[in-house]
Amino acid sequence: MACLWAPANHGAVTLGAGQPNDGDGNGWWVPKVASRRRGFGEGGARGRWCLAGDSNERYYLRVTVPVRRLWVAVLCGYLAFGAALQALPSYVPERFGGGALASGTAVGIAFLATACGRPVAGWLADAGWSRPVVVIGGVLAALGGLGQLLAPSLGVLMAARLVMGAGEAALFSAALPWVLAGTRTAQRGRVAGWFGLSMWGGLAAGPLLGTLVGDWVWWVVVALSAASAVLVLTTRRDPDRGERLTPIREMVPRGVPLPGAIIGLAAYCYGTVAALLVLRLRADGIGVDDVALAVFAAAFLVVRFAGSPMVDRYGGRVVAASTIAVEIAALIGIAEANGPVGATIFTALAGLGLALVYPACVSMTLDRVRGLRPGVSMGVMTSFWDLGVMAAGPLGGFVAEHAGFRAAFLVAAGAGLACVAILLRMPRRAVSPR
Repeated sequence: MACLWAPANHGAVTLGAGQPNDGDGNGWWVPKVASRRRGFGEGGARGRWCLAGDSNERYYLRVTVPVRRLWVAVLCGYLAFGAALQALPSYVPERFGGGALASGTAVGIAFLATACGRPVAGWLADAGWSRPVVVIGGVLAALGGLGQLLAPSLGVLMAARLVMGAGEAALFSAALPWVLAGTRTAQRGRVAGWFGLSMWGGLAAGPLLGTLVGDWVWWVVVALSAASAVLVLTTRRDPDRGERLTPIREMVPRGVPLPGAIIGLAAYCYGTVAALLVLRLRADGIGVDDVALAVFAAAFLVVRFAGSPMVDRYGGRVVAASTIAVEIAALIGIAEANGPVGATIFTALAGLGLALVYPACVSMTLDRVRGLRPGVSMGVMTSFWDLGVMAAGPLGGFVAEHAGFRAAFLVAAGAGLACVAILLRMPRRAVSPR
């Protein structure tokens, strides 16, 4: 159960996204979630007006958002996505005779579709279309999984990867603003962090699931993706939509690019660890290469779960600067490590350093756009993450091939320093969302 703020109003009106609630054009604008005259939300719970007690006599409307069901739906979708990532490196050579380039392209091309699809999904979610967009995301992911299973050629496989990437973008980037629409501003950092565990948990556990199911992996991918759509289809329909789509030229709110640049550079750090950590440990005979990514994922998930409230307590800027500083030290440590103990410690620190960057950037972004148009704002910001991960593999591999793994991790540490530089120069005052 979560709350939305709105001014006191004694008329019987419907709150709608972009709709003034007092009928004269001077009301405070809020996302459309409910009507004082109608039931809404999962289970038909009804809203009620409650005095907030502040000097402006603002009231909040208590609404029900199917958070648990959305969390499980996103988890299912990203379990499927992670399982596919595990299967592709062997599936492409065995079925199509492709080499490393073909396998890498098949993995990375989905992130391109995800980066392009997130802003569109958020744009539609801001207009009250979260539920159908999430359902479509699950359907697209299932079709993409089926296409990869039945693909007769490498080209068809690539097309199926694009479809699946677009589906995963719609699934998360329309679900998150749906959840945030029912969350108080002061709690959005922790809620974004906790809800994001559905995506990260799926990406972390998906490869393990893919290994366990073996030859059945693509059927599992299809089933999990379809399950995400079914879970959302069984929620109650939203009230009537009253918001028009904003012009396409306003797809990128002015307050988003700087937090987006921060999360994109942090994603480069993550992508370097994901793509090169095992290779670096194996090449230098350090060992622990078989558990390194599991250590990274465990540290990441634990800190994300336990530390997300820190974003609301101390602010996104402080949390981002502190954790990125830890990430920089961890990447330098990985570059210089020459034993299994040191490598394990610095790998865990790398997971810790990245764990709170996303909720911190969510907090900064929503503050800079004044909480308006959260869907498209989150979609555009998260697209920077996809682009950073997509760039890290080939760029990091190029540096490692020509200058060694140590240099590749030092370059990633430089990306972390660039994050800190942007944070120091970022204006503290919120900007116009347009």
